[in-house]
Amino acid sequence: MKNIKTKGMIIIVSAPSGAGKSTVCNALLESDKNIVFSVSTTTRHPRDGEKNGREYFFVDEETFKKDIENDMFVEWANVHGHFYGTSKKFLSDTINKGKDVILDIDVQGAVKIKKIYKDALMIFITVPNMKILRERLIKRNKDSLDVIKTRLNNAEKELKYLPKYDYLIINDELDKSIENIKSVINAERLSIKRNKNIFGGILK
Repeated sequence: MKNIKTKGMIIIVSAPSGAGKSTVCNALLESDKNIVFSVSTTTRHPRDGEKNGREYFFVDEETFKKDIENDMFVEWANVHGHFYGTSKKFLSDTINKGKDVILDIDVQGAVKIKKIYKDALMIFITVPNMKILRERLIKRNKDSLDVIKTRLNNAEKELKYLPKYDYLIINDELDKSIENIKSVINAERLSIKRNKNIFGGILK
C-alpha cells in the first residue's frame, strides 16, 4: 500500500479581511509538511515584512494583463482595486506530485477554481460578528478608516457566498480554529472519493 500514490487536493480558504485567515493558514503550513502554499500573483504593493515569492509574486499591472492574455492563470480577479491570480502550472504540477495545495483567495477566485477543480475543498473562515471584525481591523493598524469601511462592506458581500463552501470555521479562539481546520483536512484525506485508486490494492 505504501507505493500507491494518491493525488493531492486543492484546499481553498477564504475569509473577510481581519478574520485571521493568514494566521490560521500559516499555523497549518508549519504543522503539515504535505501542504504547500499557493503563491498568488498580485499588482498590489508589498506590505511591511512581505517578500516577493513568499506571500505573493508582486508585478505591475501591465505584466499581469500580459499573463492573462497568455492564459497563465486558472483564475484571476480584481479585489480592493488590485489584481490577483493563481498559476495554472503550479496547481497541476503540485497536486500531481501528491501534495495538497492551500489557496488563500477571495470568494470570486474560489468559485472560479471550484468550477474547474470540482473536488476542491472549500473552507470559509470568519469571526462571530461584524463588530468584532471591525475591532480587529482597527487593532491591526494597517489600513485607514476609509479602507476599513470598504473592507467591512466587502465582508458583508463575501458572507453571501457561504452556501458555496463546504466548511465554516468561526475564528473566535485561534488554537481551536487551527485544530478545526486540521480536522477538516484530515477527514477529507480519508474520504472515499479521494481514495478510489487504492481500492484494488485493498481487495488484493
